[in-house]
Amino acid sequence: MTTGTEEPQWRKVHSVTGVTPRSRHGHRAAAIRELIIVFGGGNEGIAEYLHVYNTVSKQWFLPAVRGDIPPGCAAHGLVCEGTRILVFGGMVEYGKYTNSLYELQASRWLWKKLKPRAPRNGLPPCPRIGHSFTLVGNKCYLFGGLANDSEDPNGNVPRYMDDFYELELQSVSGARGWSIPETKGGGPSARESHTSVAYVSLGSPKLYIFGGMQGSRLDDLWQLDLNTMVWSTPQTTGSTPLPRSLHSASTIGNKMYVFGGWIPVPESDKHNALGTEWICTNSLSVLNLDTMNWQNLGPEQQDDIESQLQSQGPQSDDPYASRPRARAGHCAAAVGSRLYIWSGRDGYRKSWNYQVCCKDLWYLETDRPAAPEAVLLIKSTVSMLHVAWRPLAAADCYILQIQPVCPRSSAGSDPPAEPVHPSGTDGLEGPDKNSAGFQSHQPQTEGTTNKEVKASAQDAPAQQEATVKSSMEGSYTERCSAGQQTSAVEVSSSAQQQLEQQPVSADKTTDFYSHTDQNPDEAMWFDVGVLKTLFSEVSHYFLPADSDQVPAAISSRPPNTKERKLPGPQDYQGREKRELAPGQTFRFRVAGINCFGQGDFSPVSEFKTCQPGFPGAPSAVTITKANDSVHITWEAPSSPSGRILEYSMYMAVRKSRSTSSEGPGQMAFIRIYRGTKTSCSVSSTHLDNAHIDCSASNRPAVVFRIAAKNEQGYGPATQIRWIQDPSKLRASASKVDNSAEADQDAADSSS
Repeated sequence: MTTGTEEPQWRKVHSVTGVTPRSRHGHRAAAIRELIIVFGGGNEGIAEYLHVYNTVSKQWFLPAVRGDIPPGCAAHGLVCEGTRILVFGGMVEYGKYTNSLYELQASRWLWKKLKPRAPRNGLPPCPRIGHSFTLVGNKCYLFGGLANDSEDPNGNVPRYMDDFYELELQSVSGARGWSIPETKGGGPSARESHTSVAYVSLGSPKLYIFGGMQGSRLDDLWQLDLNTMVWSTPQTTGSTPLPRSLHSASTIGNKMYVFGGWIPVPESDKHNALGTEWICTNSLSVLNLDTMNWQNLGPEQQDDIESQLQSQGPQSDDPYASRPRARAGHCAAAVGSRLYIWSGRDGYRKSWNYQVCCKDLWYLETDRPAAPEAVLLIKSTVSMLHVAWRPLAAADCYILQIQPVCPRSSAGSDPPAEPVHPSGTDGLEGPDKNSAGFQSHQPQTEGTTNKEVKASAQDAPAQQEATVKSSMEGSYTERCSAGQQTSAVEVSSSAQQQLEQQPVSADKTTDFYSHTDQNPDEAMWFDVGVLKTLFSEVSHYFLPADSDQVPAAISSRPPNTKERKLPGPQDYQGREKRELAPGQTFRFRVAGINCFGQGDFSPVSEFKTCQPGFPGAPSAVTITKANDSVHITWEAPSSPSGRILEYSMYMAVRKSRSTSSEGPGQMAFIRIYRGTKTSCSVSSTHLDNAHIDCSASNRPAVVFRIAAKNEQGYGPATQIRWIQDPSKLRASASKVDNSAEADQDAADSSS
């Protein structure tokens, strides 16, 4: 795999599966982790259904929404805050606009109609289309749009608007109320079908409004400083885009990407235009919001205009196209460093008697992949470590590396019966060096009424419904069945903890062993392979060719893509392998790869292969919530290596203040069960003392560990992260504040 890319590159998405939505224009999209939520729009009628696209599994699906389901709408405003989406305004029928505000709790696919308080200094926003609706912190900013002043529902008397509103959101759900901020510096003229983006840098947060329509297309750029509420027109350099409307503008990092839309035909080309005064474009322009420099990333405007004017009708799909074709009214959503666009109206002329919408899905690659989270462990055996990692939004494949650690002797012992020292030394895991370093898979749940959204390459065809969740992670959605709630959990097998000293063979890898107290960057890393999956059953690794033996401190850095050829699967053919030894500690790291090259490596994880004779880890863990307690069940190890004598279950607990100086990754555990049964109940007393672990990408969870014991001793532990609903945790933490504010200032209700 060779790379040398410097500018963003378009990639068409092929082989999409699932319930593909009908092509449309005037729709909106937002991203929640790796999911793109699409709502509204129209093409021979207003689209009513909510569609979701999983960018990892390349699947569309229709979630089972409930609650105050809004009518279909087009040219509306849509923002996303965490896992909730807000929709305001739009066209619900021809000539009929709305000013309704809806909220979607995507963790439960629950719609709610909101009724925020009216402004104290004016009227609430009127029904409209083509407005901008932008989220900054806990506030949404509404600007402009088009109203219909006709009293006849079948008539249309358009009125362009330049009003500006602020909507304050409540922390968990709902909106407090509208306000009309007092601004200075004039401000943008009345318009519709413009774009608005927010940019928060080291200075004050800013709002940028670009383009739009007011009888003619506009190309002005306005900046609002949200601290001083002063409008200004920043001075820009570079190639300013042509005036346009119905384009998209999205921020990734410090750049605003403007794509497509309607543009006017220049006077010099009107002799070829056959009366047409505006056309679609597929131009891409980028504004650096730090330097305020525009860059045109093609196609050249003149070439774009001429190709559109020469077109005699809607263009058919070109499987070899290198960029999206011209369109307007499409949707755009940034997933990590990738910008996705879907559908939109195809190039169109007044002389045509029909309209055609694009069906294709594209993404713009803008940067190397980010650093992944730490590698997680699914299962450990005597000769294999089944590891996995969560997906990266911008990775086409992954390079997985391993580093053997010189073994140390460690006597096996029973888990202690007394409360564990806050350092986390519990006889199972010791200090929790990496609480995120356990892979989760979704266990079978009893009585579950909704299926999970899975993006794992292991289970790509799985039905995707009912809850928003990242690949290979648990959901905090609670599901009701027969009066109980079966909660999603993350489960992982830890490595064998009680290890005897292992001899180190005098082979090629001996010189590259890393000692347990050695910095991982100071020892050699070995390639497991370049993988397109999100998991690997590692039973061996590849030894480097003599020319590849470079210091790890160099190889751990992202390569200079102009100087180094990234490895591909073919590069490992004929390479000498080294098998994983029993009772051996190994370090793992992973990095994503795309057309820009290799990204940064993940934090290092450590896992051990099992010692022969000890039992494997318990599996198929299920957590069922009933009232104030939880019931946990599991299955015996698939490889007991003898008779199972007992099980021990542990729970991470809050540390006392006297031990709060311990490292943040070290959890304290107490034993909550010891016995021969494959189930136990956890009382509310224990749960009240549970530590809420937020180390894994802010997914709060209660952590349990369970291990089995045979005649040899305890085997590897299975770690369970019982995912908690963050909105409920926030609500609990701010209960006092909320009760103090439970007045008309927080007016919000369901209709």
